[in-house]
Formats: sequence, structure tokens, C-alpha cells
Amino acid sequence: MSGIVQNNILRSSGTVAVSAAGLNWVDTIITGSTATVEAGNGYWVNTTSNTCTITLPSSAESGDQIVIIDYARTWGTNKIIIDSNGLNYQGNPDTFTVEYTTDGQSVNIVYSDSTKGWIPLEDDVTALEPVAPPTQRALFAYGLNGGVQSVKNLVNSSGVIATDVTGVGTARYGLGAATYGGDKAVFVFGQDGSNNVNTKNLVSNEGVVAADATGVGTARHVGAAAEYGGR
Repeated sequence: MSGIVQNNILRSSGTVAVSAAGLNWVDTIITGSTATVEAGNGYWVNTTSNTCTITLPSSAESGDQIVIIDYARTWGTNKIIIDSNGLNYQGNPDTFTVEYTTDGQSVNIVYSDSTKGWIPLEDDVTALEPVAPPTQRALFAYGLNGGVQSVKNLVNSSGVIATDVTGVGTARYGLGAATYGGDKAVFVFGQDGSNNVNTKNLVSNEGVVAADATGVGTARHVGAAAEYGGR
């Protein structure tokens, strides 16, 4: 005969808890306006659509623990309210209002005794959020096609090149271009068909090419460009 040996919580009353040692995380996300929770469990509470009142157990023993987490980082918009259900919360009776109103917060409460009741072991706020990668786009501009051109074609983040759009600035070819500031670009110099020009055109992070501005440096064409600094 064989089997799995598991640890079980021995409560202060001598009762062996049914669940294995450690918190049992409830799979169902709480989304309603009310919910009743049980000791030994962890809960995800999504208040995207409404405030939620969390009712604690009506009886508890020393060491009972419950964890409640802001699932969608929305407690700042729709708070949670803790109903201690006849037991004290941090020494106050359940006639006191207990609210948590901060996005990204988690509440880890442990029952002490009848005097202090439920006491937060932690009520942390996770402030860091993932930053989405920037949308990668590009554009082609200017050029030579029997004559110098002032035209541009935007390129979306999937690499699809848009149709011709009448460009802005001096028609030229053989110019240089580089990105700057992490999300903008600039076209500089070039040949307008008969002369080298000392002109620049800034490009916004939406692909809008600005009007000509007088450049700095020697007028030239077929120049090269490179990024540097890495920051």
C-alpha cells in the first residue's frame, strides 16, 4: 500500500484543518459586489465594474489567515470594504468602516484573539507595472525618380507601406536621416537636383514631417547617419 503524505494545519483548538498546509488560492475571481471568504484561502478581487464588500468568517481562531489581492489594479476606482462579521479588526468592533482604496494593493490578515481580532500582517502596494514596448513604425521620404521628389510613405508596425503622400520641405535626394529622442527622427542635407542643400526636417513620433529649417554644417549629399549614446 502506498500513498501521499501531506501536511495539515493544526488549529489552536486542536482541530486538524482539511486543507493542506499553506494558503489555498481560490481559482474563481471575485467580481461581484459582495463576497464571503474563509480562513486559509487567498482571493483575487476584481473591482473593475463595482465596489466589493468582503465578509470575513463569523468565527475565527488564532493564526487563521486570509489574503485578498487587487486583481485588476482597480481598488483606487472601486474600493473593497471589509465586513469583519462581528469580530474585531485591529482592535475595533465591526461597526467601524474598513476600506482599502489603493490600486495594486494586497491585504494579508491574520486573526489574533478576541481583543484585537483580525490584524493585517501586510497591506502592500505593488507600484511597478510592466511597460508596453513602443510601437515600431517607419517612413520613407524624398528621393529621385527622373527628378527630385518630395513624397513620403508611412510604414506601420506590421511593415505595411502606405500609399504616396505629398511631402513637406525641399525636394531632394541623397540626404541623411537618423532617429533621436527614442521616438522621433530628422532628415538632413541632400541634393536638390543642382545644388547641395543645408536643410533639415524634423519628424514627429506620429510621422509628421516638419517644414524646412536651416541646418548646421557643410551642405552635402549622400551623407551617412548613425545613432550613438544608447540612452
